[in-house]
Amino acid sequence: MAKDLNITLESERVLLRPLGIDDEKALQEVADDDSLWIYGLQDLSKPTELNKYIKKAISDRENGTSAVWVIIDKKTNKVAGSTRLAEISWRDERGQIGWTWIGRDFQGSGLNKEMKYLMLTYGFEVLGLNRIEFKADERNHQSRQALLGIGATREGVLRQHMKIHDGYIRNTVFYSILRSEWDTIKAQYFTNFKAVL
Repeated sequence: MAKDLNITLESERVLLRPLGIDDEKALQEVADDDSLWIYGLQDLSKPTELNKYIKKAISDRENGTSAVWVIIDKKTNKVAGSTRLAEISWRDERGQIGWTWIGRDFQGSGLNKEMKYLMLTYGFEVLGLNRIEFKADERNHQSRQALLGIGATREGVLRQHMKIHDGYIRNTVFYSILRSEWDTIKAQYFTNFKAVL
């Protein structure tokens, strides 16, 4: 049974607010950085692409398969990017964290890890998911290291799996965290984080 995905998640550092069409202007300012889309399936520096991206994300939320957020850095009160818990299969109790893009000013600041904590807590403890997966371009070593840094298990590589916006067909590395692993991972990798309920 689908649950309400139009929800705000918050910690002392980060606010994840449900994405709305009114967020397009602020997100475009972040998305204008071409370097964010080197590994992207889409190039959201193009305004028409960002508009389609936002509309599709909102539609997926309304269809009960995606929770999608605008990322707000509470230290600066600025929009930092966007992220999702998507491709939710209620039958299989599974979802995927991804579609995450964060402006360069916020990369390496700890913001990404803190929002992953909020999303994993929400997925496992509120939505009752059993498996949360992640996919990364094999060439994106920064993203892959970050996934290992939150305790995700590398499962394998799908060769020539997805075509990105520039036509390159990437190899995709799969990672996951299971509900049975979450309490241990939370204690080991997220000891300093706390959700604001």
